[in-house]
Amino acid sequence: MHHLWLIPFFPLAGFLVNGIFGRRFSKSLISMVAVGSVALSFAWALKCLLALAPLETPHVERYFMWIESGSLAIPYELAVDRLTAIMLMVVTGIGSLIHIYAVGYMHEEDSYYRFFSFFNLFMFFMLTLVLANNFLLLFVGWEGVGLCSYLLIGYYFLKHSASTAGNKAFIVNRIGDFGFSLAMFLIFITFGSLDFPKVFEAAKAVPVEASAGMMTAICLLLLVGATGKSAQVPLYVWLPDAMEGPTPVSALIHAATMVTAGVYMVARSAAIFTKAPIAMETVAWVGVATAVMAATIGMTQFDIKKVYAYSTVSQLGYMFMALGVGAFSAGIWHVVTHAFFKALLFLGAGSVIHALHHEQDMRNMGGLRTKIPITFAVLACAWIAISGVPFTSGWYSKEAILGAVHHHSPLMYWIGVVTAAVTAFYVSRSMFMTFFGEYRGHAHPHESPPVMWAPLAVLAVLSLAGGFLFNVPHILEPLFPVEHGGHDIMLEIIGSAAGLVGIGLAYVMYMASPGLPESISTSLGGVYRLVYNKYYVDEAYDATVVRPLVNGSRTGLWQFGDVWLIDGVVNGMGGFARWIGGGLRTLQSGSIRSYAAWVVAGAVIFIIAAGAIAGSNGGLR
Repeated sequence: MHHLWLIPFFPLAGFLVNGIFGRRFSKSLISMVAVGSVALSFAWALKCLLALAPLETPHVERYFMWIESGSLAIPYELAVDRLTAIMLMVVTGIGSLIHIYAVGYMHEEDSYYRFFSFFNLFMFFMLTLVLANNFLLLFVGWEGVGLCSYLLIGYYFLKHSASTAGNKAFIVNRIGDFGFSLAMFLIFITFGSLDFPKVFEAAKAVPVEASAGMMTAICLLLLVGATGKSAQVPLYVWLPDAMEGPTPVSALIHAATMVTAGVYMVARSAAIFTKAPIAMETVAWVGVATAVMAATIGMTQFDIKKVYAYSTVSQLGYMFMALGVGAFSAGIWHVVTHAFFKALLFLGAGSVIHALHHEQDMRNMGGLRTKIPITFAVLACAWIAISGVPFTSGWYSKEAILGAVHHHSPLMYWIGVVTAAVTAFYVSRSMFMTFFGEYRGHAHPHESPPVMWAPLAVLAVLSLAGGFLFNVPHILEPLFPVEHGGHDIMLEIIGSAAGLVGIGLAYVMYMASPGLPESISTSLGGVYRLVYNKYYVDEAYDATVVRPLVNGSRTGLWQFGDVWLIDGVVNGMGGFARWIGGGLRTLQSGSIRSYAAWVVAGAVIFIIAAGAIAGSNGGLR
């Protein structure tokens, strides 16, 4: 036994220690507990993986029987296979770097202990999700990261926009989670178990569905859950608003934890999805729609964190494209490389915001490459990685996805190529507006302290070399079938050219001819406004879902159901009781003469009534 339980336990202990005693601790001690717990988790995970290598078969540890009722038996089991190993390294490794960065970024904030206790709890639930050996324990971690996202996005809870964003994330994810819970019911009904080994082994014996059947229903419901957690169309709307939380929260959600959960769950359930071609095709096209929609929105945003938020949504769409065409290992490869460069983009953006005293509008930046050169240097590494410059980490995983997609659907492939160009364009746009030209702001920029830029330097190396160092498809080869695509030189040239075209176009528009963007946006008119306003999706939800629910609740549930019906019945019964009591109260006057008179009157009434009854019966016999 390798005590896998210690991997999630260390962050849980950090949460408990800082949550209970942190108010009395110094910030240094809080930092030591928070960062140390995640570092221990990383170290123990690495120790276990080295001891278990090469992990040809899953390593399972059962601790106790968790739930047992009739035919339902769910043990508390943690397991590690090669997919789990990759996710463990991403979650604990990137999570550790983000925790170190947060020490510097959050140092001046109030409730320092509260932030880090929630941060550690986030890690605990994500590690539980990754290590779970059955759907129900995975769902516990799934719900836990949803809770922590609510707590951390709404960290500045006195700020209305932050509390609203936290609520939005929580509610939207509940919609997806409802689909996931229904999928678990169908899985148990179909396979008689929720344990991964039993379910997936039984799924292998099921024939591939020629039309929609039980496998399709299960997969589509799992997809509903994944669209919520991994921010796909139509449930992506919470993720851009999640920028209301502190920047380290954005990095942890976008790079290492929550949004990767849906991708991981679909990949983990590959044995079921491969039996449902209709569901697989749906996954792929949901990914395409998400990638295109978010990428185009990213071109028009001016908040530097919002640009990178829509970038995350778009890159998640790329991952779903890969999953939908059966390129599971390519999708997970992009999870890994995306964790490197997206964590760097967000933390680098946080360094810019920190340097400019919380300024986030890129129109108030410019010329910062000479004022914060370390931040510029590391962000440039993320820039070329996400743009797909050859031999950077993003290039490897992007080309693997496009190669697999090309084999499946040329149309989908070309949409992916155009999206890659758009991605390179809007990230280059953010870099040119932030670091080049003349400084347009009013603050006095200053470089971040080493505790913030040191993790960025590590992520910069990984962004450049991570794709080469971590050949994920090779690692996952025993788990997933061989994927079509391979190394097609012509496809790689096209994909690389798309990224370079995007960079070049951004250079022309924001460096060579800086007046061009405004001219283009003016000429596009309503089309530009449509994209700038994010296709009015939030407004559509507000008009069709939010306002009808709120107004219906006020009119139907409150005014009719509560005030008129419930209060009317309760108050009416009370009024009737008061009326009866008021009448009977006159009989209790306290006067003996009055009581005697009532006795005589009652006797007379009784005699008259008895006589009337006797007369109606023909008299006494």
